[in-house]
Amino acid sequence: MAGGWAKEGAVQQQIDDTVEDAVAAARSRLPDGEAGPEHCEECGEAIPEARRRAVPGVRLCITCQEARDADQHAASPFNRRGSKDSQLR
Repeated sequence: MAGGWAKEGAVQQQIDDTVEDAVAAARSRLPDGEAGPEHCEECGEAIPEARRRAVPGVRLCITCQEARDADQHAASPFNRRGSKDSQLR
């Protein structure tokens, strides 16, 4: 039941769009499978061979990747509680 000018299902559509955007953003950050560089793109340190084999297409060393992950997690605009009700508040 929508109220005012909103169409039926408008809230669910907004939630679905938010989830789709999050999935698209996550997929865009995945390595593409091509052989990555031997040196980190941010600090220039060598990326260990074992890491390059384990994560094809990796472009950052472990230290830089951990820092980037921490920054992205701290600034994430997405509600991680999982309840649809919590997204409506």
